[in-house]
Amino acid sequence: MSGTDGNTGHTGNLELLGTTLAAAKAEDRAALIAYLPAGFPTVEGGIEAVKAAVAGGADVVEVGLPHSDPVLDGPVIQTADDIALRGGVRIADVMRTVREAYEATGAPILVMTYWNPIDRYGIERFTAELAAAGGAGCILPDLPVQESAVWRENAEKHGLATVFVVAPSSRDERLATITAAGSGFVYAASLMGVTGTRASVGDQAQNLVARTRATTSLPVCVGLGVSNAAQAAEVAGFADGVIVGSAFVKAILDAPDAAAGTAAVKALAGELAEGVRKR
Repeated sequence: MSGTDGNTGHTGNLELLGTTLAAAKAEDRAALIAYLPAGFPTVEGGIEAVKAAVAGGADVVEVGLPHSDPVLDGPVIQTADDIALRGGVRIADVMRTVREAYEATGAPILVMTYWNPIDRYGIERFTAELAAAGGAGCILPDLPVQESAVWRENAEKHGLATVFVVAPSSRDERLATITAAGSGFVYAASLMGVTGTRASVGDQAQNLVARTRATTSLPVCVGLGVSNAAQAAEVAGFADGVIVGSAFVKAILDAPDAAAGTAAVKALAGELAEGVRKR
């Protein structure tokens, strides 16, 4: 599906991301966005898990680039990252995961990564390879907007979204700066702290979505803490997208084998997909 033009080589799937989120909105529901780390439980297993999430009902998938110091991630995702890193996962495996998952599903696939691995790999190389793999863009939780110009220039050139993260602590003025620089959607972290499943998602998220929407026409998707259909329905009541990560990872960690893990991911995606349609 990726087009090409003379100047930039491959073009990523930013547009597909936009149309997918718009299609969910047209159905009067929130989009379901699943997060799964590359290389977990293995590279092949991770690719199967992404396909299973889409087969179950996820609209969009974020593929995590495993990192040795994932500051935003709680123990569940840290465990998965550790398994992937010990398995020898490389950026090439992340690109392969994106490519094979996109080719198999046609869904928008983003990479969620900390800045350091991209910086070391090279921005131009990373964006060119992600676009060539059919990727839709990147979520960059720790890249400050004021230091993002070179990244954004390359991402734009290659047709990739730049998704920034906003938090309840972000002031209105700061929200406007962040949302003006981003594309694709805005990732609203529902609470202060790290990723993980929580008993409730709460009012902080709803307030943050309202404040973020006041600054942008981009879809606002909420992550951190959503783990079941009831929470997905709650968040779908006020957000454009519901992002679920730790619950998917936990489903794989708790499974007796890879096949059971893949089946558990598909089943959970199905429950969550029903949840976002209930709101």
